[in-house]
Formats: sequence, C-alpha cells, structure tokens
Amino acid sequence: MGSLPPAPLDRVAPRRRPRGVPVLHQRWRGLVFLHWPFPAKALRRIVPAELEIDEYDGSAWAGITPFRVSRMRPTLLPPLPLLSSADEINVRVYVHRDGVPGIWFTSLEITNRLALFGARLAYRLPYFHARMRVERDGDAVAFTSRRTGGARASFDACWRVGAPLPPAEPGSLAFFLTERYVLYSGKAGHVLRARIHHRPWPLRQATVVRLATTLLEAGRVPTPTTPVIAHAQGEPLDVDIWPPTPA
Repeated sequence: MGSLPPAPLDRVAPRRRPRGVPVLHQRWRGLVFLHWPFPAKALRRIVPAELEIDEYDGSAWAGITPFRVSRMRPTLLPPLPLLSSADEINVRVYVHRDGVPGIWFTSLEITNRLALFGARLAYRLPYFHARMRVERDGDAVAFTSRRTGGARASFDACWRVGAPLPPAEPGSLAFFLTERYVLYSGKAGHVLRARIHHRPWPLRQATVVRLATTLLEAGRVPTPTTPVIAHAQGEPLDVDIWPPTPA
C-alpha cells in the first residue's frame, strides 16, 4: 500500500490566543504585503531542513512587508520615548512544521538599533539596521530604505491604498498570505518557534505604483518573474508576542 497523503494544515487554529503570557507588545500600522509565487525548489535552499515549504495552488510564496512599529514595550513596562517606535521591512518565506503554518524571515530591516539587538539576541532573527523614509500624501505611500552595513540592500516603493476588502476567508490566497501567527527563527539544527496574536487582518486594496528593491536577492530569494500581488493594512493592529521555544 502507498503512503497516505499528508493531512491538510489547520490554518485557523494559530489565530487563537496562545496560552501563557506574552513578553512583548507592539502596534503595527501602514503595512503593505507584497508577494510573489515561486517554484518550491527555488526557496528550499534558503529554509532550514526542519521546515517544510508551504504551498498554495502548487506554488511557494515569498514576500516583503514594510510597515511602522510603535508602542514597543516589554510586558509590565510602558513604552519609552524614542525607543518604542521604528520603521521596519521584513522579507519572508512561508513554511510549516508539524502541521503549524508560519513564516521564516530571510532578513529584516529596522531603524531602531535597540530593537535590532534585542530581536537578534532573544529571537535569533536576522535583523539589519537601515535608514528609511516614509512619505504619505492622501492614499499614496512612498517608502524607501537603504541598509547601512553588510551586504547592500535597498527598497524603493510607492503604492496607493484603495477600498476596504472583505475579511479573508480560510482557503483563499489572501488568507494564506496574511493570516500568519507563528514565526520560525534560529538556524538549521536549532529552529525556534514564537507565537504572536492580534485580531484578523483588516485589509484594503493596494495598487503598486513603483517598486525597485534588492532585498529579495540579498536574502537569496530569486528575482521574481511574475507581477507583484499586493494587500494593504486597513487599520492599526495591537500585537502581542510570546517568547520563542524550540520548534
């Protein structure tokens, strides 16, 4: 007898609030999801062997998400002026382990050096310092970033935020790409898993006007050959973050 096909992943369960107490809190706003499909083998080499590449409709997916972080603070402490906010961009690949879907970050750019060192130390995340500029004019957002050290990596984009979208339904591409509540980090042989929690993403239409970036290639993600798929954040989200544990 042949082996049974793998059971479908439960993509709704990770949205439930985890047990225990979160250790960090943040507010996210102004985020845009920029995504491209790839053959799974094109992303396999940049993800630890312990993690499976997550696929939708036969394709693996990678994305870039620029956004603004504010109200960063540990549990029981208030946000501190000048230390609790930052602009950030992450480059992500979609993965799963033991039936739990999540995100593997190939790189993260941030303007706040204290947050950078804290995330590198506690979560083993590949953060880099960058200089960023964000300009808003009505429904148009222009976001530029340039890494200050290491391999050169830049981002220059403009998009327009459009009409509200209905809630993403399980099984849809929008749900697959946006409703992610687990991050994987560390390295091969020592992969960590951390949970986050927030209400489901309020999404709006997004039209990309300009996009030039080397962030994907800097993280060893191939250059996309298909048009970008974009979704914009509709409203700010308050986010709770749990400590990492062995995956």
